Parts: sequence; C-alpha cells; structure tokens
Amino acid sequence: MNRVAVLSAGSWGTTFAQVLADAGNDVVLHARRREIADAINTRHENPAYLPGTVLPASLRATADVTEALEGADYVVVSIPAQTLRANLTAWAPLIGGRTVVVSLMKGIETRSGLRMSEVITEVTGVPGERVAVVSGPNLAREIAARQPAASVIACRDETTAKALQEACLTPYFRPYTNTDVVGCELGGALKNVIALAVGLAAGMGLGDNARALLITRGLAETARLGTVLGADPLSFSGLAGVGDLIATCMSPLSRNRTFGEHLGRGMTVDEAATATSQTAEGVKSSQSILELARRHGVDMPITEVVVDVIQGAATVAEAASMLMNRSPKPELYGMC
Repeated sequence: MNRVAVLSAGSWGTTFAQVLADAGNDVVLHARRREIADAINTRHENPAYLPGTVLPASLRATADVTEALEGADYVVVSIPAQTLRANLTAWAPLIGGRTVVVSLMKGIETRSGLRMSEVITEVTGVPGERVAVVSGPNLAREIAARQPAASVIACRDETTAKALQEACLTPYFRPYTNTDVVGCELGGALKNVIALAVGLAAGMGLGDNARALLITRGLAETARLGTVLGADPLSFSGLAGVGDLIATCMSPLSRNRTFGEHLGRGMTVDEAATATSQTAEGVKSSQSILELARRHGVDMPITEVVVDVIQGAATVAEAASMLMNRSPKPELYGMC
C-alpha cells in the first residue's frame, strides 16, 4: 500500500485524495485550516470546497504538514501556482529522498516563466524522473461525485508514470501515461487562458460559433508554443490538450470560464475574482504565457487580448474587434 500526502484541501486536492483513497492507498490530506481537517476526519466532508460530498472513511486529514509528509511515497501538490515556490521552500526538507512529487497544478510561474514541474525540481532538487504531472479534463465536482473521467499522468520516467497510474486507477477514474511532460503541462496551463476568452464571449452574449472559433484557434496557439518548447504535438490532440480545453471552456463548473463570463458581463477583475471565489489560474498565468511566447517569437493573439482585458488595456468590446480585425492568414499559420 502506498502512503500518499496530498497538499492541500481545495476542491481538486480533496477530490484527488478521494480518488487515491478509493484506489486503496493510505492517504493523508493536509488542510491549512484545522476546522476543515476536523470536518474531514469526523464528518467525512470538506464543507468549504466540496459540501455534500461524502469522502472515504479511510481518508485522513491534518493541519500539520509535517505529519502529512511523514513517510510519504507520493507527495501530491494542489495549491495555487503562484504560491508554489514559497510553500515548497518550506516543505522541501520534509520530502523523502525517494518520494515522487506529483503536480496537479495548471499554471506558469510569473516572472520566471517556469512550468510547475520545473519549479518543483528547482526548489526541491527532486530529479525530473521523480516528478509527475496529472492533467486532463478533470472538473473536480464531477469526479468527486464519482462520475467517469480520465486523465494523463506525465513523467519523464515511464516506470514512475505507470506506478502512479496503478496508484490512482479506480472504476470511475481512468489515468493514461505519457512521457511528454512539457506538452501536458502547457496544455493544462494554456487552456485556462482560452477558457477566459470563451467566458468573455459567453458573457457578451456571443454564440456557439464564436466559442468554437476561440477553442479551435486557442488550440492552435497552444500547439504553436508547445512545439517551439519541445512538446510532442500529438499531446495536444489528447486528454491533456483538446480534452481539457473542451471541458474547461464549455463547463459552468470551470473557474476560468466563469471568471471570463463575469468580465464579459461588465464586472471588473476584482469583482470577478470575488464572484468566482476560487483561484482562476489563467488570470495570473496569462501574462507569463504571453511573455514566454514573445521570448520565443510565437504569435498568440487570443492570449494577448486576454492579457489586455485583464490589465485594463482593452475593453471587452475592443477585445472582440481586435481578434476579428486581424489580417487573414492560412489556417495552419505558424504550425509548420
């Protein structure tokens, strides 16, 4: 039996802890607030993030990160991307010499432009062969309800990926393996930005044609940047690419889509953040992604427009006009 520490108890962290517990692992979930840990242990519920969901009786929670990490074979990290470096700096001495670190995060670090697996390796010294990424169309509430879902486990070391695959396989959660960490992480990070754009369009009252346009051209942007950064283009046709993109752009459960809708209906960024209530990773990662693209000479017009709206350099109405008035190009522009 694997000993797994999950850090921490947001909606996706709690849900993935449930998956791991249902798969037969010994799982300890770290909650920053003691009252959440107590509720999980006594009522088998996370009232703050998954109210009404009955969690496995075997799932334990603690507010003590040292207790959570003690003897862990796997450390699963699910916190806001921009807080990862600071938290890992404190946690790194507690991570075992053979522990596999698993990222559930979908973002790009501001200023450095690093993917989450790169931050993990840089801060902790854990080699890439022991850093895995879980990415795919994984809306937490549906999986918490044990509805069918699939995901991709990406790791440079295929043996590590397969071991984690076995550790989180359940009748309702089907993981696939991939060694393309770059592609899977970029797919997960960039789809949040495209979902913001789709949300903007929905909030403005635009129809399905506009949403399909943004999803399809957003996938093209993702593939352009990913290819330049060394990703396997086929990864963007899979669960961590188009699969995650569709779910995040189309579902009302998506934080980034919801955030974009609020903006499209006239809210300010601060008002949208309050209304969304949970972290929408695309808001902060969008600028980092755009800087990364510019550094490598990759054209990403949807991302650029999203950044302009978030930073107040363009109104929502101007954003739509900016995209539609671009010069016409071949559909496979920048792809070959």
